[in-house]
Amino acid sequence: MELHTIGIDLGKTVFHLVGLNMRGEVVVRKKFSRKQLLQFTANVQAHRVGMEACGGAHFLGRALCEQSHDVRLMPAQYVKPYVKPNKSDYIDAEAFAEAGGRTAADGESLHRRIGRNSRQRAAKYCSLIFTSYGRGAATIERPTAA
Repeated sequence: MELHTIGIDLGKTVFHLVGLNMRGEVVVRKKFSRKQLLQFTANVQAHRVGMEACGGAHFLGRALCEQSHDVRLMPAQYVKPYVKPNKSDYIDAEAFAEAGGRTAADGESLHRRIGRNSRQRAAKYCSLIFTSYGRGAATIERPTAA
């Protein structure tokens, strides 16, 4: 079986896996134990595997790298834009797959783009206020000391 991206939601004993094809459609949704997961991924060709970066992810990431998968460990803040409502483990795994399918620069640029847009919006607002004050369109009345 060939999948473009796999997303894995990690748990203590149960792992939820979602596989996406090239168009981003969900092809596989399965629940595994650790041993079953490693057996399944050994027989699957996937371009990328996305997981949340946590303590247990590093062991699984090394095991998947030995199986020649491209593993992406991502902090939850980069995955948050891809999470859909009605939280479940499969939805989280799908979000990891979508975020893992993007390049690292895409996730960072999205994060930076949001920050840059808010800074630009604040700068335009401040520029408008100061320009209107300079032309006398708006004045500030200061309280007088009595």
